[in-house]
Amino acid sequence: MSGIKRFSGGNMFYENLKLQQNEGNATQPLFTTTWTLNTTETTTWESVTMSKTNETKRSPAEHPIPVIRKSSFKKLPLWNFDDIYNLDAPPRPMTCAQSLRNSEDKAFQKAFLPNVRMFLHKDNINMREWNRLSHFNNPFGFMDMKYEAYLLTSSQLMQWRPGDWSLMNGAVIKGYEEDVGNRTSVYVHTSHSITASLYIFKKYGYKSAPHDEGIKYVMIPEGLRDYRWLKGLIGGEKLSKKNPRTYYSGRYNESNFYVLHQDFLRYVRNRFLKSNNLNRGYWAIVRPTNGAFAIFTALHACDTVSAYGFMTQDYAKYPNYYAQRTQKTRVIFYANHDYIQEMKLWKSLHDRKILKLFQRTEKKDRTPKQP
Repeated sequence: MSGIKRFSGGNMFYENLKLQQNEGNATQPLFTTTWTLNTTETTTWESVTMSKTNETKRSPAEHPIPVIRKSSFKKLPLWNFDDIYNLDAPPRPMTCAQSLRNSEDKAFQKAFLPNVRMFLHKDNINMREWNRLSHFNNPFGFMDMKYEAYLLTSSQLMQWRPGDWSLMNGAVIKGYEEDVGNRTSVYVHTSHSITASLYIFKKYGYKSAPHDEGIKYVMIPEGLRDYRWLKGLIGGEKLSKKNPRTYYSGRYNESNFYVLHQDFLRYVRNRFLKSNNLNRGYWAIVRPTNGAFAIFTALHACDTVSAYGFMTQDYAKYPNYYAQRTQKTRVIFYANHDYIQEMKLWKSLHDRKILKLFQRTEKKDRTPKQP
């Protein structure tokens, strides 16, 4: 069986936009909570740039549209092109009879786009794409960002074969080889997670980001600091007195580094994890977790997926991080993530046989120590 993955935790454009109330095409999440469209900030767009072809249509000389501010919206703004995405053709062929793409689950089939564009290519984002993506807040686009040319040069389009192990964030391996394997082939991260993990997980034996031979690095463009990180990484330039390349232990090169496409990130949110918190005043910080994006990367790259270290219904029994096995720490709920919604989604996907969710059963004779 192949593909088993496990995880450790121009102005012309602008003129065509009109604000209208109670219109749009918000897509409801299919497996968890019900998305209620009660926002007053919805929009329509007269022309559609996206098509089911490899490339986005280009138009004559365009200019950056005026910066769209997050502060202009009290809730998530919904555009009538919100659920339209770049697609690659054809979809990746299946290599396993048990492929999740053979699922007969109608809800999953309706939501799942096997050929959604997962990764940015340096030629993907022209000025027209910049203008389109400027309507979406980070990490889903460039809202609130002033146009800078270097933001258009990101990374290479990723094409990898299934069958890899994948870990993300801290990726503590020592002592957990039986569950997560001893080799990392794909590492999903942000500029924050790859730097902060050195301090957060040091006490658990974490010394550096994975750097196994043949590894592929996948980055989530979380915000402006990530694009600056990419600029320094590609150009070999220092940021805050340190070169980003040092965090990859000599394994970085342009052929093994990939950036998730903003359309892919938005697709994951819109179709699977559209939290009701997006209707609140702090909507702009609400997004799926890095782990959620990692799982959906696997679901689109592999035939079968197994997830280890993710929140389950009995999460209160266990520490905040799986590596804290000698402690009983409380799970911390941050406002920018809807952990309960994600927990319900993983269980639903498990029950629907879309993925395998490892759900640990704590032994009665083992009582974690209080910190």
